[in-house]
Amino acid sequence: MKIAIDAMGGDFAPEAVIKGINQAKKNFPEMTFLIFGDEVKIRELLENEKNVEIVPTTEVVDFHDDPLRVIKTKKDSSMVRAIQAVKLGEADAVLSAGSTGALLTAGLLQIGRIKKVERPGLLTTLPTADGRGFDMLDLGANAENKPEHLRDYAILGSYYAKHVRGIENPRVALLSNGAEESKGSAMIKEVHGMLQELNEQSLIHFIGNIEARDILDGIADVVVADGFTGNAVLKAIEGTMSTMFKVLKSTIKNGGLKTKIGGALIKNDLSALKSMGSGVGGAVLFGLKAPLVKAHGNSNPEAIASAIGQVHKMVESQVVGKLVEYYGKKETEIK
Repeated sequence: MKIAIDAMGGDFAPEAVIKGINQAKKNFPEMTFLIFGDEVKIRELLENEKNVEIVPTTEVVDFHDDPLRVIKTKKDSSMVRAIQAVKLGEADAVLSAGSTGALLTAGLLQIGRIKKVERPGLLTTLPTADGRGFDMLDLGANAENKPEHLRDYAILGSYYAKHVRGIENPRVALLSNGAEESKGSAMIKEVHGMLQELNEQSLIHFIGNIEARDILDGIADVVVADGFTGNAVLKAIEGTMSTMFKVLKSTIKNGGLKTKIGGALIKNDLSALKSMGSGVGGAVLFGLKAPLVKAHGNSNPEAIASAIGQVHKMVESQVVGKLVEYYGKKETEIK
């Protein structure tokens, strides 16, 4: 198993990326890391070079770069070279914490989508109150979607939850403004009918509509949304959690002695709760011919290591190959 890694992508690159690799190497001794970026800096940060191949690059993709021009204008960037390694079969998957737009665009153009998946979706695992988590897509890979795209997301999400996260018969819900079948826009109502059809064919386990206020309660294992709505909901969750912790911190800081003592006693528990907000691993552009994972731009070494673990599960489970088989043979059940 070989993973291509963009060492220069992210707010704290290459330090956070390489330190994350150092951690991941201990967990996955069978994995080979194909690292693209500044050779000198990479060697300085690596604990050892066992199972490591360093590919020197001279350019870095900036967050302000035009995503559509990156492939042509920065051919020797760490991101583009890492993606091309997957395209050429030199690596099984790619991981980057760099520009989301550039990564998704380059991945779509270079790696390519699975046949009959018209619009790959951005998927990530978000936390729930019961600790189980749920997978949601699309989270912003597409600003506009057709009903057929959301139908694909239900299948893609089911495959990911089943084969990568190990959930047997994952519950799929459709994000709407009400739980009733009659709620939602004309497109959502049409998608609801499509997902019911898939449910009747035993392709997915569709449980109906779900409201945004309920998605963190663990009601569903997969939540399907159009890219615009999914991204808005994700940002709302992130913003709410961030504000909640700021208010809590301010309350403890400005409170009396008892409040400060209580805050000190629950400090570790609050840190663990805060880490839940970033989800599990990175976001996957799911529907491509190979795993492409986008780690958060401000990822620390632990987050990078977690994202590498996510890639490992995707490659090991062969979930992409199973999707290719499904769409190629038009199977009548998820296997």
